[in-house]
Amino acid sequence: MKIYKSKVDWWLGLVLVYPIFRSFASIIEGEWIGYIGIVLCLLFIVFISKSTRYIISENHLIVKCMFIVNDKIEISKIRKIEKTNSILSSPALSLDRIAIKFNKYDEVYISPKESQAFIDELLKINPEIESTI
Repeated sequence: MKIYKSKVDWWLGLVLVYPIFRSFASIIEGEWIGYIGIVLCLLFIVFISKSTRYIISENHLIVKCMFIVNDKIEISKIRKIEKTNSILSSPALSLDRIAIKFNKYDEVYISPKESQAFIDELLKINPEIESTI
């Protein structure tokens, strides 16, 4: 079993700029709730970044985000791997993504930190995968 962590982009922090900004405004106004807001936002960022991972286990690719297994894909069913910058919702914390196409019409976007090692490992298990990377 090999575990690959997700690459994390700086834009993830931008998503939480408003709650953090609002929390600072509360602190300036003397409200203690602002401290809780900042701590919760920071904990959320750390939790998401530490829990998003991609596991290659025997003949399966397991995509996990938080406590949820988003996908369990048979590696033998993977047809194609290609680079993408899609902004569609996915278990990826970076816009530097790869699209995993499997079955007839299914696909998932992920962003492994070590993408080439990840792809090489999939190709070892299933050399039939078409890779455009």
